[in-house]
Amino acid sequence: MTDAEIDPSIDPAIERLIEESIEVAAPPERVWELVSDLPRMAEWSPTVTSMKVYGEEPIGLGTRTSNRNQDGELVWQTHAEVVRFEPLTEIAFRVEENWVVWSFTLVPSEAGTTVVQRRAAPDGISEFSLELTEAFMGGVAKYQARLRVGMRETLERIKSEAEAPPEQ
Repeated sequence: MTDAEIDPSIDPAIERLIEESIEVAAPPERVWELVSDLPRMAEWSPTVTSMKVYGEEPIGLGTRTSNRNQDGELVWQTHAEVVRFEPLTEIAFRVEENWVVWSFTLVPSEAGTTVVQRRAAPDGISEFSLELTEAFMGGVAKYQARLRVGMRETLERIKSEAEAPPEQ
């Protein structure tokens, strides 16, 4: 199936791709240091409160993580695996529980780096995750809107850190 085709088994309310981007006045090397340091994801994301990497460093293709997330009073655990890893260009990880793929793509620009964050759901969302979203997160549409806000906040935090002068 190509991206242009619609799989009728996937709920049409599910956005297959949610994407936000930001211009960062820092070179890709600096931005890569931040987005590829997965345990620091809790510093950037308003939802991720911890991301623990299993196995040996350095992080690369196949690296697995355990993640703690929070939205208001709701707290949940997820597990992910790095499924794409191209230094200075892209890191992506697939969440086991809901099947989505989160990624950061870096594109050199005149200003420094364009950072693109994506949440892709090429296979839809797991039934278990959909049930929890409906029961505890206000439904798919509301939760996806909150994801966009959270992605913008994440990118703003990464930008702020990347553009900060080095500590002396």
